[in-house]
Amino acid sequence: MEGDIQKSLSLGLNRRGGRSNHSPPKGKVPHDYPMRIVWKKGFIRLVLVIGILWMLLILIALLFHIWSCQTSISFLSAMCNKDSKVFTMLDSMGLVSKPHRCPIPVSNDPDKIVIPTGGTSDKIVKKLTYVMEDEVPHNESQSSPLFGGHISWKQREESFKPKSNMKVHCGFIQGGGADMNRVDVEYVKKCKFVVASGIFDGYDIPHQPSNISSRSKKLFCFLMVVDEVSLKFMKENGTVTEDNDGGKWVGIWRIFLLKYPPYDEPRRNGKVPKILTHRMFPQAQYSIWIDGKMELIVDPLLMLERYLWRGKHTFAIAQHKHHRSIYEEADANKRRKRYARPLIDLHMKIYYHEGMEPWSSKKKTISDVPEGAVIVREHTAINNLFSCLWFNEVHLFTPRDQLSFGYVAYRLGDSFKCFMFPNCEYNSIFVLHPHTREHSSPIEWVKELDQLKKNSKLRESRGGLGLFTPYPADLHSVVLPHVTRTSKAG
Repeated sequence: MEGDIQKSLSLGLNRRGGRSNHSPPKGKVPHDYPMRIVWKKGFIRLVLVIGILWMLLILIALLFHIWSCQTSISFLSAMCNKDSKVFTMLDSMGLVSKPHRCPIPVSNDPDKIVIPTGGTSDKIVKKLTYVMEDEVPHNESQSSPLFGGHISWKQREESFKPKSNMKVHCGFIQGGGADMNRVDVEYVKKCKFVVASGIFDGYDIPHQPSNISSRSKKLFCFLMVVDEVSLKFMKENGTVTEDNDGGKWVGIWRIFLLKYPPYDEPRRNGKVPKILTHRMFPQAQYSIWIDGKMELIVDPLLMLERYLWRGKHTFAIAQHKHHRSIYEEADANKRRKRYARPLIDLHMKIYYHEGMEPWSSKKKTISDVPEGAVIVREHTAINNLFSCLWFNEVHLFTPRDQLSFGYVAYRLGDSFKCFMFPNCEYNSIFVLHPHTREHSSPIEWVKELDQLKKNSKLRESRGGLGLFTPYPADLHSVVLPHVTRTSKAG
C-alpha cells in the first residue's frame, strides 16, 4: 500500500515537472520574465483584435459599396463605380442584384425565317452623300483635317432638315485618321448581314457568341473593330490567328484594324464603328451592334426577325433602365464622372436652348434615352442620315452618345422612326463581362471650365469642337431644367 502511494506521488511530481519544462531553471529567472509573458500575450491579443477590426472594416466597406450601388440617394449613388473590380467581385459572389431579364419573343427556328427581299424603300431621303474634305477655318490653330471635320453651326443646322438629296458630314474625312487595311476593305465587300463590335485601348477581349445557328454563321459577318493597342493585347494573349489572305481572327470574329485612331479619347474612338457602321461596312444591308464587353447569346437572325421584320421597323434600340430624360441622364453622368461636368452642362444648355424639352408622357417617344450597347438597324438612307447626325453630335460635344440620341431624333421629327424595345429584353440578349481594367481620363475629373482654359493638356484636341467654338447665341441666361431623380442611377 505504501509503495503504491509513493508511486502515485512520483508520477504526480513527474507530471508537474513536465508541465514546467519550459519554465527557466530555479534561481536563473530574469527579473523581467513576468513582464515578458504579459507583453507576449498582450501583443498576440492586440494582433487578433486589429485583425478582427480590419476584417469588420472591410466587410462594412463592401456592404456600403453594395448599398451605394443600389440606393436612390444621389450623394451615395455617386460613389458607386460599376466598372470597378470590387463591384465585379461582389457581382460574381451574387451580392449585387441582377438586372431584370425577360424572355425575348423570338421565333423557334432560324431556318424557317423568311428574309425580306428588296429592303425598305426610302420615301424622304433618296440620295445621301458625305463631305470628304475638311474645311479648316482661317482662325483655327488646328491645321490638319479632323476625322469628323470642322462642322460649322450653319452646316449643323441645315443637316437637320431632311430632303431628297443631302450631303452631310459623316466622319472619315480624308487625312483625319481611321484608315483601314486593304485586305479588310476587300473582305467586308461581301458582308450584307453584319454583327459588329469594337474594342479600343485594350479595355476588353473578344467574347465568342453562343447559340448561333449554322444558317447565321453562313449569313453574317462577325466583325470586331480594334485599334493597334487592342490588337497587340490580343496577340500577347495568344488568341489571334491569321488566314491565307492576311485576315486576322479571334474565333468567329474577323478582326478589323482601325489604324490611326481619330480621337484622343478611347470612348470617342469606339463611337466610330458603333454609330458609323454603315460607313465602315458600306455593303451591309442589316447590322447588329453589340459592345465589346458583351457576349451575344441570341441568334442574330432571330434578332432581326424580332426587332425589325416582325413589326416592320428599320431601327431598334432598347429603352434605358432608369432614365427617360436626357437631363436626368446628364445628371447621372456628372455624378459618376463620365465626362467633365461643366462640358456636360454646356452640352445640355445648347440642347435646351434649341428646344429639347425634358421627356414627359406627352411626348410621342417612349423615352429620349436608350441603352446604346445594342443597336439593330436596316441601313436605309434615313437611318444612315440619323447615324451621321448622331455621330456629328458626339464629334462636336461629349462622347456620351446617350445624351445625343434623343436630341437628334427630336430634330428629325417624324422622318425618323425608332422601335425602343423593353429593357428586360435587352438584358436577355447578352452576358456582360468585366473590362480588363478600369478606364479613367483626366478630363472626367474637371470641375470648372477655367481648368481646361488654363491647362490645354486636359482638353481633347480632336473632339468636342462645339464646346469651345463660340455658340451663335447667349447661353449664360439658359437655366437647365430641374432634375428630380425618379429612380436609381444607371
